Amino acid sequence: MLLNQFLLLAAVLFSIGVYGVLARRNGVLVLMSIELILNAVNINLVAFGAYHGTVSGQVFALFVIAVAAAEVGVGLAIVLLLYRNRQSIAVDEVSSMKG
Repeated sequence: MLLNQFLLLAAVLFSIGVYGVLARRNGVLVLMSIELILNAVNINLVAFGAYHGTVSGQVFALFVIAVAAAEVGVGLAIVLLLYRNRQSIAVDEVSSMKG
């Protein structure tokens, strides 16, 4: 497969993820959209690493996966706290939780 095909796939995934972050109001769907963005970045890293014949792209992709796991943990904790206090997971209500 060509590098262009991987880059096109990553661009489509990134675009869908950005649309999901900007258009959705559900906290879980926003987290899923962020995961799509990070997966698009991983595809780019691995594709460029394979294109250049190095494993550095795969190493950086592992670091991105680790950051994504931490992001999911913190994000789900925030969503659960929001649901516990407001009985809704709408992102619009996050600003009402200021101290």
